[in-house]
Amino acid sequence: MGMELTILMPCLNEAETLGICIRKARETLDALGVSGEILVADNGSTDNSRAIAEALGARVVEVPSKGYGSALRSGIASAKGQFVVIGDSDDSYDFRQSGLFLERLRTGHDLVMGCRMPSGGGKILPGAMPWKHRWIGNPVLTFIGRLLFKCPCHDFHCGMRGIRREAALAMKLRTSGMEFASEMVVKATLGGFRIGEVPVTLHKDGRSHPPHLRSWRDGWRHLRFLLLFSPRWLFLYPGMLFTLVGGAFFLRLWLGGPLDIGPVRLGVHTLEMAGLVLGTGWQMILFACFVRIFAHTQGFLPANKTLRKAFAVFNMERGLLSGLAVLLGGIGLLFASTVGWALTGFGNLDPAVTIRNVIAGHTFAALGIQILLFSLVFSYLGMNDDPTTPNPVERDIPSDCLASPTSSQGSTRHT
Repeated sequence: MGMELTILMPCLNEAETLGICIRKARETLDALGVSGEILVADNGSTDNSRAIAEALGARVVEVPSKGYGSALRSGIASAKGQFVVIGDSDDSYDFRQSGLFLERLRTGHDLVMGCRMPSGGGKILPGAMPWKHRWIGNPVLTFIGRLLFKCPCHDFHCGMRGIRREAALAMKLRTSGMEFASEMVVKATLGGFRIGEVPVTLHKDGRSHPPHLRSWRDGWRHLRFLLLFSPRWLFLYPGMLFTLVGGAFFLRLWLGGPLDIGPVRLGVHTLEMAGLVLGTGWQMILFACFVRIFAHTQGFLPANKTLRKAFAVFNMERGLLSGLAVLLGGIGLLFASTVGWALTGFGNLDPAVTIRNVIAGHTFAALGIQILLFSLVFSYLGMNDDPTTPNPVERDIPSDCLASPTSSQGSTRHT
């Protein structure tokens, strides 16, 4: 039978506290009576952290690539245990709580998150977390993650967590910085892995040097990651809103003429702006499709039923015909306006009718061209994509890790 537990500590110049953490981890392994190891992922320490770790019987793996995520990815890849409990090496977490994570992992959970927040039963001791992290950064980013991805966790960024090693490898974690903490939770949720949560206590760290975390820089990296991994919220939903609002005003002003709202009259100038909003919204919707397809084909995001159905139903020929129809409609309006202009001897045009048709014509022509180009790129991105074949992420995930529901909310099992 192989080793059951690896306690993994990312380390960068933590000589002041690393020894304390290793001793607590050793107490845990002895108390639990499990076969395990203590693994230190050293991220280029220039103090004597490595010597301390080796003297206390920990195994050290050197990670030349800088970053919190790089250290943990290398550590997980090097771990010998079936389960990996991760914790910072600054003595802010008590490794004697590792048994809580191991217990949940043994019951079938793939990822067990620690929760420092009172909403999840955790505790933050005085001086352990800056106020801007406790009341702004962590709650806001966690709220966004729960909203965008339906993640069940109450604390996205807890530095202590447990994970089944095979599940971590199947997630194909890629980020190198602090956003790695968010990536693990998001990919576990989207992949349908079973997620659990246990309360932990956050202590004031025992080091004298400043923390490696940079509040605004790393906070932005977390937010950027969450948005880029959710093209629905970044592109699709705003695009749909712009398209509906812009399209409604556009059709009303084009077909119905000027619109009086109190003392304000909306005419051809508003029609032009409505066309701009409509076109921008439509482009955002197409961008959402591009990003979602790219993320699927590159293995960043798992496929879903809607995406596979789109490849089965929508093809280049249908897209080209649709785009061509819209383009010809726009060209027809422009041609009719040109004929009307010629009939006036190429004089002044009636803004009440002709200019509205000119604006509508070039708007529809632009939309038609966008649809034509989208059809070509859509087909190119989906080339060789078989709707019946699992996507690149699913091919590498054991079948018992994949839940049957297709939505991320339904597929995450949280207990």
